[in-house]
Amino acid sequence: MRLRTVLAATASTCLLIALAGPAVAGSSGGQHPPTGTDSLTRADRADLQRWATDTWASFAAMTDESTGLPADNINADLSAASRSGYTSPTNIGAYLWSTVVAEKLGIIGHREAHTRLDRTLTTLSTMERHQPSGMFYNWYDEATGAKLTTFPSGEHVDPFLSSVDNGWFAAALMVVRNAEPSMRRQADALLAGMDFGTFYDANQFGGTRPGMVRGGFWVDPPAQNACPGTLPDGTPVQFTCNHYDILDSEPRIVTYIGVSRGEIPPAAYFGTYRTFPASCDWSWPEQRPVGETRSYMGLDVFEGAFTYRGMHIVPTWGGTMFEELMPDLFVPESSWGPASWGVNHPLAVRAQIEHGLNDAGYGYWGFSPASNPFGGYSVYGVDEIGMDPGGYPSDIEGTNVDKGYEGCRDATNPTPTFGDGVVTPHASFLALPYAPRATVDNLRGIEDTLGAYGAGGFYDSVATRSGTAAERYLSLDQGIIMGSLGNVLGNGLLHDAFTKGAVEQTVKPLLALEQFGSGLVAAPTP
Repeated sequence: MRLRTVLAATASTCLLIALAGPAVAGSSGGQHPPTGTDSLTRADRADLQRWATDTWASFAAMTDESTGLPADNINADLSAASRSGYTSPTNIGAYLWSTVVAEKLGIIGHREAHTRLDRTLTTLSTMERHQPSGMFYNWYDEATGAKLTTFPSGEHVDPFLSSVDNGWFAAALMVVRNAEPSMRRQADALLAGMDFGTFYDANQFGGTRPGMVRGGFWVDPPAQNACPGTLPDGTPVQFTCNHYDILDSEPRIVTYIGVSRGEIPPAAYFGTYRTFPASCDWSWPEQRPVGETRSYMGLDVFEGAFTYRGMHIVPTWGGTMFEELMPDLFVPESSWGPASWGVNHPLAVRAQIEHGLNDAGYGYWGFSPASNPFGGYSVYGVDEIGMDPGGYPSDIEGTNVDKGYEGCRDATNPTPTFGDGVVTPHASFLALPYAPRATVDNLRGIEDTLGAYGAGGFYDSVATRSGTAAERYLSLDQGIIMGSLGNVLGNGLLHDAFTKGAVEQTVKPLLALEQFGSGLVAAPTP
């Protein structure tokens, strides 16, 4: 094992992060990763290729040989016996786009890629789906393709149709249809029946403004709370009672797809919050936002931002890299929205780095939902750039930062002491286009110093102070790693394949309209 150390953040590194976003390379509508990745050395790229090869090995091990469906997760030993026994549309989508990336990077040949994709798409064509909406249920047996009503543990499952999970699945099909022309017919056949308008609540505000996307629905009344309603064609269902009401979160992929297909109106993009209003009526989030109101497509939008270490950042719900940057794997948001995402993405990455290295002093960074190193699954984030009042913590202890809401409520924990921080490698890979040097150094430290690496690549997470790793692999998180490397090493592979045609024609001008309230406003806090 090579002995390397993680480099501490320096002023020059922070400057690179702050400037990387808007400076985007530019053919094909500027769909390729920021030019910061040009600074990667030959040795850096060799490590990235090695990590891609090992990550693909975990997918090969997770995937059932007869159905072509990946398990949700597998143990570090990559034994077929340790496959989870269930999968989801997101997991299947992650495997599909990762197969495309594996071929592009030369990890597998064209014949193997074609065989794998054909096997998976053929199985999908036989799987039960909700016919009125064309959507797939959330849980299937990866060995048979059967819809699950009981998990392998014996736990009951109320079959659910998730908007965001079907969004990631459709995104993968869109990649396959454009990147692998021989698969176009099969991918199109699956996409044709999917109507994302079924998740859009057009009447949420009585027609006075665009509605929002729902979390999803059940066909039959579930054990948990639900809100009965009907799909646009009159089919009765049981909706989730929540809507995805903030923009900077992973469900925006559903909006992008729905807009591109004419199933969700473009104005819905501006119908969600950047932050909630700066009012004591909304004083329960992490802090009072700063910002001003601007108008787009006839809608007034409060361009709010949170303040963190000299930056104004449009927050996510939990302060996670996944919410901020996973849609950016498919849509080149920084180049299409230079005054919005082009400013916010690099600042969010900088905040993650400064939290891990400076605020919390973990020596590592990259916070997103992942396996808990001590068992189960947990959410992790940079609490101060998330709106969840309970906080997505960055450590095992669940440390919550609360600096109060100016003029409305007092702080309860303004200067916490952080404990055993949990970093997940997929969060670092998402940052690769925006902070390539810091990302590669961070990942080398996770591999070589923390030892959180096995035959299938990086373990899903590791606690930085105890050195305890979650020694398993998750399809989604491995797919994020493969997607990131497909864009960086494959010259914008996912960007080009996903946005070709209607997405570029409809979404690109939409993103170009907006100016966020984010920006670098002062020197960082020591």
